[in-house]
Amino acid sequence: MSVLDELPAETVAVLERYGFDAARFELLREQVAAGELSAASNVVPGSVEPPGPDDLTTLPEPGTDAWDDARSAGLEAIAEGRVAQIVLAGGMATRFGSVVKGAVEALDGRSFLGWKLGETRRLADQTGAPIPIVLMTSFATDEETREHVGPDGSALLWFSQFVSLRLTPAGELFREADGSPSLYGPGHGDLLEAVRSSGTLAALRGLGVEHVGVSNVDNLGARIDPVVVGAHLAGERPVTIEVARKEGDMGGAPARVDGRVVLLEAPRFPPGFAHDSIPVFNTNTAWIDVEALDREYDLGWLYVEKDVEGRTAVQLERLYHEIAMFLPTTYLVVPRSGPRGRFFPIKKPDDLERSRDALREMLETSVLD
Repeated sequence: MSVLDELPAETVAVLERYGFDAARFELLREQVAAGELSAASNVVPGSVEPPGPDDLTTLPEPGTDAWDDARSAGLEAIAEGRVAQIVLAGGMATRFGSVVKGAVEALDGRSFLGWKLGETRRLADQTGAPIPIVLMTSFATDEETREHVGPDGSALLWFSQFVSLRLTPAGELFREADGSPSLYGPGHGDLLEAVRSSGTLAALRGLGVEHVGVSNVDNLGARIDPVVVGAHLAGERPVTIEVARKEGDMGGAPARVDGRVVLLEAPRFPPGFAHDSIPVFNTNTAWIDVEALDREYDLGWLYVEKDVEGRTAVQLERLYHEIAMFLPTTYLVVPRSGPRGRFFPIKKPDDLERSRDALREMLETSVLD
């Protein structure tokens, strides 16, 4: 019997609409029940060491020949229509009160999405080049995001991440207090599969797009910048992941695993690892060649425990930047703040209040300045 046979019709309708894979779910549920997927299984096997200085590439400084070269190459790629933007607008925004974050006012009466889309359109207007914009939503954000964007949405490409069901630590179906199943979005790693299955990748290829910039809807600093595009091209690798210098931050970071540089999310590091030994961390902004998206990746599943109504629920999640496990990747150190800053994460309402002046300074500066 399929798990779908146990669920209310309205829940089944949501699952089917957003690409729920019942066979995959049953397999993962069995692995949780058997203890094969657990907090311990998150840890990567092998010897983990900090990256060396040569493993990181620093974004060129303005006024240098390298900056001029990167800017020129990036502008050429943009002018030729080879660059597009994918905005991660799914998830649950649990730390932001479980609202649709893209629709939240960020600055001066404009929402995160208003600024995100507006900055890309500003660059398109300034360069006279089309820059396709793609929104990846989720079952929790899709309808409200479409309503918020309104008629402008017809000019965008849309697809959704998948949906899944929370489990108990024993591998049983987690039910909320009223007995209903508990749905969640299983991570932005869905991008690598859903961009193909939705037809979005084919649409991008049809437009002549060769490189996509991927970023969170709440990081307004992650703009389409010709210099960053040029740096990705100069790296001559199919993936570039933007990293920033730590200022007390915790999170994923590049590391050497058995001598090979990969990106590890925090739960992937072995217990007791000296995180301070790595000077940078992952900003969750990346540049990926479209050709690299046209294949399957066997991403690992992260076992994540969440507090839901005072009880422990298990979510299994995938992360798109773990594509770096499979492909040569450039780790590009970018400025995190200032007029050309590229990392302004807003995870909680307090973050927004503290960051408004810095956001305004950055957004008043064109990437062409």
